[in-house]
Amino acid sequence: MSRSSRSALIDAWVRPEVRALSAYHVPPPADVIKLDAMENPWPWPGELVEAWQAALSEVPLNRYPDAGAGELKARLRAAMGIPEGAALMLGNGSDELILLINLLVAGPGRVVLTPGPGFAMYRIIAVNSGLGYREVPLAEDFELDETAMRAALREVQPAVVYIAYPNNPTGNAFNRDALARVIHEAPGLVVVDEAYYAFANDSFLPDVLAYPNLLVMRTVSKVGLAGLRLGLVAGHPDWLEELEKLRLPYNISALTQASANFALDHREQLERSVAAIVAERGRLAEGLAAIPGVERVWPSEANFLTFRGPAGAAGRVHSGLREHGVLIKNLDGSHPQLADCLRVTVGRPEENARFLAALGQVLSG
Repeated sequence: MSRSSRSALIDAWVRPEVRALSAYHVPPPADVIKLDAMENPWPWPGELVEAWQAALSEVPLNRYPDAGAGELKARLRAAMGIPEGAALMLGNGSDELILLINLLVAGPGRVVLTPGPGFAMYRIIAVNSGLGYREVPLAEDFELDETAMRAALREVQPAVVYIAYPNNPTGNAFNRDALARVIHEAPGLVVVDEAYYAFANDSFLPDVLAYPNLLVMRTVSKVGLAGLRLGLVAGHPDWLEELEKLRLPYNISALTQASANFALDHREQLERSVAAIVAERGRLAEGLAAIPGVERVWPSEANFLTFRGPAGAAGRVHSGLREHGVLIKNLDGSHPQLADCLRVTVGRPEENARFLAALGQVLSG
């Protein structure tokens, strides 16, 4: 088949909104200090790695995994304090759960609503699932614009509202009372995405049954298990019963279930690293604010910091840091409110020190 014939077939059958998308870009691994992806920087110590490998050796790979992940779900319920009476479903990362929630409510003319700048996958998965997408700009200092959000609820009648709490990529947690009013007024589902719950001071999970339209989503990626691709959503059993109809069988592999169960046996290791990240976050924020050329560092309740550099310099700063062996995220150009902004994941003390030294050299250069 000629290239022109293949292109004609693609043009004829691929949805125009998908053709207009760009694939989500993940930089390839490189020999750098990696502070771009909000990962936990502390690996397990050697003795735990050996014990984990031994546990995996007992997994019968010739058999399908537990389709309902019953043991893991029970242990996650206890570890995260999921309210009695709430149901739980696991996904291959939060992305799969977002897709399933969208497919649950998708239909002609239906819309996803979210404040922005926010998590990029909300828009991408909305388009992938055939839903419209509407973004409500955040107010000054990346606060939730409650008036604008409530007006948008009335105008577009969204099928689902996604709100990251704390927000990505800005790191702040929105005003709880304002968010509660948005949940109350939303005509459809509201998903509070608590990917950074471990680093924050508040959660809607204890109240997930207090609203008829609320789901709370979490992931174990940020606490140190990003390689597992394990997310969860909690809500009233009536909602989760419908979601389960869309979940593909065996979506959580046997190795993921075994690894997550092992990690829950050693929660203290994860908790120590989370506490270390929170402590380092404060020191990193102070160090950033002291560097000439850093115009603003926003408070964060996540495991990263968003900061603004000199006007028009974000690309130069990003590439300059890469030349110094440090990789962070360039947010400039991703959203109008993120002009000149960059985001750095909180690393280990020596990684943060190297980042700060490199940034000082780049900005003074």
